[in-house]
Amino acid sequence: MAHHEQSTATFPEHIRKKRNGEQLSAGEIRDFVQGVKDKTIQESQIGAMLMAIWLKGMVAEETLALTKEMMMSGEVMSWPAEWEGLMVDKHSTGGVGDKISLVLAPALAACGCKVPMISGRGLAHTGGTLDKLESIPGFNVYQSVQQLHRILEEVGCCIVGQTDNLVPADKVMYALRDVTSTVDSLPLITGSIISKKGAESLSALVLDVKFGNAALYKDLGSAKSLAQSMVTVGNSLGIRTGAVLSRMNCPIGRCVGNTLEVMESLECLKGRGPDDILELVTSLGGLLLWMIGRAGSLDEGKKVISTTLQNGAALEKFQNMMIGQGVASQIAASLCSTNADYYSILRRAHYQTELETQGHGTVLDIDGMVIAQVLHRLGAGRSKAGDPVNHSVGAELLVSLGQKVEKGQPWLRVHYETPALSAEQRLGLQGALTLGPVDQLHTQPLVAEIILP
Repeated sequence: MAHHEQSTATFPEHIRKKRNGEQLSAGEIRDFVQGVKDKTIQESQIGAMLMAIWLKGMVAEETLALTKEMMMSGEVMSWPAEWEGLMVDKHSTGGVGDKISLVLAPALAACGCKVPMISGRGLAHTGGTLDKLESIPGFNVYQSVQQLHRILEEVGCCIVGQTDNLVPADKVMYALRDVTSTVDSLPLITGSIISKKGAESLSALVLDVKFGNAALYKDLGSAKSLAQSMVTVGNSLGIRTGAVLSRMNCPIGRCVGNTLEVMESLECLKGRGPDDILELVTSLGGLLLWMIGRAGSLDEGKKVISTTLQNGAALEKFQNMMIGQGVASQIAASLCSTNADYYSILRRAHYQTELETQGHGTVLDIDGMVIAQVLHRLGAGRSKAGDPVNHSVGAELLVSLGQKVEKGQPWLRVHYETPALSAEQRLGLQGALTLGPVDQLHTQPLVAEIILP
């Protein structure tokens, strides 16, 4: 214990060192993370250190040490020997309409992988996977480690919330980053994400790093630096880590909002999903299968994943995962039936309003950020942790990029309750749609680049 008292006294020294742009030793980083976990460092000092890291950055060794110490600050999971080489997961840096996990986890399980997906809630404009799943009656995202093992044994995938003893240092740092404006720091993002995935003891990890006007990083260059940082640290920790850089301007798929995204995910699992969701699911899943040697190439991996969506194997895994996580089996079965009446089970908002196009032409752009922000104010998201979410609030795109539309054609259906949709919000949403001549349409591939281990 004396060691910690001594290191507390020298902690301003560590802050000064980082503030001056010097490199912290592994021991100093250990002191910091331990102090955060044991609450022996004052909050003001943690905030000062976070700001120093934000301002001066960290070299690769420091980022690795930070990530490793965070990972070791709590419980690190262990799996049965026969699952060796099969433990995989995916992390997305967050987007609008990003429902990929709901489709990908069961698809991977259908390929024989084990997917212990520990996920998060929505904050700011991005939706959280746990919030989406909780719009299914009975779905329980809180499972004990014993239950986690049982579901992975029986089904092969689960999507759960972070347990209290998994990377406890991250909980403190995450909350403080938010209030000290240090969220967007490469070493801090890398440490937060990779420490949690490292504690899952994975064989392979794929990162979906998004860039564009509805992503944390607006341009490919800065997203690529983050991807590279996470890939380097992940591989140094012994996890085969790769990344997909994907564009995040338009919403992914046609639905935004918790219940609507669950419905769209189910449609994908029934082989009827939109092309962009399919492209991301098969790219991320194909990369994982290739990294663990379950596919000879990325393309072969993509085909294998695609097959599980076409033949119902992934759908069956999703059905069993729902049952494993508390959903009544008849509810799970009706949601997964071919012509499911989703609204007989999932909550539907009281009001639906369709917005009409103000002119004619070709759909050149749909701004996902604008749509997400309006839906957030209508109750689909939360401004601070712990706020309730209205699962039924959302929007459906009725047109797609490159489509030719006439004036007065419905292009967006908004689902809302109270607060009602204001005239100002309507106007804002209308601004999300860009129409123009077809020769101004520049479609770019959704996946811009792949970073391999």
